[in-house]
Amino acid sequence: MDPAKLYERNGELLERVSRGDASAEAELVEENIGLVRTVARRFLDRGTEYEDLVQIGTIGMIKAIRSFSRERGTVFSTYAVPLIVGEIRRHLRDDGPIKVSRIYKRQGLSLMHEKNRIATEEGREASIAELAQRCGVSIEDAAISLDAISPVASLSDFVYGEDTVTYEGVIADEESERESERICDRVALTQSINRLPPLWRKIVLMRYYRNLTQQQTASALGLTQVKISREEKKILAFLRQELS
Repeated sequence: MDPAKLYERNGELLERVSRGDASAEAELVEENIGLVRTVARRFLDRGTEYEDLVQIGTIGMIKAIRSFSRERGTVFSTYAVPLIVGEIRRHLRDDGPIKVSRIYKRQGLSLMHEKNRIATEEGREASIAELAQRCGVSIEDAAISLDAISPVASLSDFVYGEDTVTYEGVIADEESERESERICDRVALTQSINRLPPLWRKIVLMRYYRNLTQQQTASALGLTQVKISREEKKILAFLRQELS
């Protein structure tokens, strides 16, 4: 659906939701499922199937629908993204199984055995490079293997030798915040590009998605390189204004 029409459609459905129309909520989820899928793809290869991620992300979408207010002064999709991201990250953190390769576990045990032997017999701490060489693995694999057999610290464990400060209290969820910001930026940029005139959209596609030069773009569109350069400056100025 055209972004402008989707924006208008979202507004109509959100108005119906605010009046208690239950069917509007289901329609709003269906209209915006593409946004959920876009976010879900950012979390592939984390141990959870894609369709499961979509289902979990949909829960975040529903929460966004039920808590959204026009008074926030934000576009619904921009408001929804952090809630979708948060729901998926919460699942991966709390329910997602941590799967460690058996190969890394075996390597980790061998590396730890060698590390303990050196400490006992030679009274010193072996470097990871030395352990890797003695066990016949790369330094990268040695680091991964040792990490694989390290105990997982609970967020409720105490840190710094204190009995009142926990990991949860000192570790900020910066990765989650950055993930939300990145996705919000991508959504906003996509919406802005979709509002460009046809010629400008073609120039953006060729220059920034297909990585063509200005001259190649000009030849493909039957224009001059100077014309492409001028139009590109106008496009960038327009996008900066849209995203500011």
